[in-house]
Amino acid sequence: MFSIILAAGWPIWPLLFASIVAVALIIERLVALRRAKVLPPGLLQHVITDYRQTGANKSGLAALEAHSPLGRVLAAGLRNVGSSREVMREAIEETGGVIAHELGQYLTTLGTIASISPLLGLFGTVVGMIEIFGSQSPTGSNPAQVAHGISVALYNTGFGLLIAIPSMIFWRHFRALVDTFVIDMQQQAVRLVEVLHGERKA
Repeated sequence: MFSIILAAGWPIWPLLFASIVAVALIIERLVALRRAKVLPPGLLQHVITDYRQTGANKSGLAALEAHSPLGRVLAAGLRNVGSSREVMREAIEETGGVIAHELGQYLTTLGTIASISPLLGLFGTVVGMIEIFGSQSPTGSNPAQVAHGISVALYNTGFGLLIAIPSMIFWRHFRALVDTFVIDMQQQAVRLVEVLHGERKA
């Protein structure tokens, strides 16, 4: 591996840094965006049952907010349970907007890496081509310098694509996952509002 890095030349270092950042972000998001962590199953029904038994108390709301992102959305509705339906929905939407932003954390960075990695690889290719043309002289070319230039060009192009392809796949996957979570939270929040206002049964 170290020999490949040496053959690829100095343009490979930005790509190596980008690959480390991309792997770290992918692992972090895989852990943070687990469905059971964001949308715990049965939480809405549990919240409705607790509310009917004990009402909305501060300690219960604090525990609900600390439970999960969905818990924060539902707690925002319960804090305004004595208000109108519109006020409850506004509070839920405000909290939901903040949570949607938090769920999408770091995805811009991952998308940027997916976009610029091929460009960094192309830059390495250009550097390699410059070295190849620089090896030409009136007396002929230096085979070792030509070979090094080809190595720089090809290794950087390949490594750039190797980083960009999985980064793009995971970026699109995480974006779709966040959108799905946001929609599910909206649906459960609307159901909570309707149940608390007596418009539907739990």
